[in-house]
Amino acid sequence: MSQNPGTHPVSDQLVIAAVQQACSANKSASLATTEVLVREAAAGGAQLIILQELHATQYFCQTEDTSIFDLAEPIPGPTSERLSELARELKVVIVGSVFERRMNGVYHNTAVVIENDGSIAGLYRKMHIPDDPGFYEKFYFTPGDAQFNDGRSGFSPIETSAGKLGVLVCWDQWYPEAARLMALAGAEILIYPTAIGWDTTDDQDEQARQLEAWVTVQRGHAVANNLPVVAPNRVGIEPDPTGLSSGIRFWGNSFICGPQGEFLARADESTECILTVTLDRQRSESVRRIWPYLRDRRIDAYGDILKRVRD
Repeated sequence: MSQNPGTHPVSDQLVIAAVQQACSANKSASLATTEVLVREAAAGGAQLIILQELHATQYFCQTEDTSIFDLAEPIPGPTSERLSELARELKVVIVGSVFERRMNGVYHNTAVVIENDGSIAGLYRKMHIPDDPGFYEKFYFTPGDAQFNDGRSGFSPIETSAGKLGVLVCWDQWYPEAARLMALAGAEILIYPTAIGWDTTDDQDEQARQLEAWVTVQRGHAVANNLPVVAPNRVGIEPDPTGLSSGIRFWGNSFICGPQGEFLARADESTECILTVTLDRQRSESVRRIWPYLRDRRIDAYGDILKRVRD
């Protein structure tokens, strides 16, 4: 993975950790758990530590409630500053998640990338926003900006001492366009902080199909773009505050896979844990030499991809 010339030393190995945790209704308690797990990951040698989506709170999008906006905070703000202090102390890069209050009436589901000196390397604001039973995110989140001030698109990697990070968020993981655009912009790892689980009333066959689809589509992004993928998810049953449903059972199964979709580490469906893997920075280059998908793209024939429907 290339680094900024003269800014960060290049190493052939990168130790990454994905954190899988259960979350509390108490924001301070959730962040305390996050801190313990981050410290453990750093003690295990991790240089890049990736947290799950909205790790500071329970997943509040099961219902539409205007009082929930009180949980939102600016960036910089309490959560990002706490992560910055950890990153600076432990000398690690952290990918965290914040319910961001950008201005009155504009809120985002935002991944914040903290450099190992505690500075904010960049933000990624979730671009694809779902609105499904139990996942009413359109009520809370404005889609991320499609363009940065410097002309980069919304699907642009964030450069850090750990490499160029292709950070996306949860629902983005179902869209091959997002992964491909990150790859074409030079991303060296695809990262998907996630909060996904089962309706507790789904039967076991349906649960198995959903989980397998989630794993398969992300491994497909790894294969199609010759890039490692990191997908940390939460665990635990979180109740529906309205009582209208039985809540969501978050299915865990966080995983890290290599650029041919091979599993490097995978968690179970219920345990708080840390997945730690040493990535070979040169592997994507080696794989692309023998599986040159990017070379053989027919960019002259893809214009209709920009249409909603092909007539």
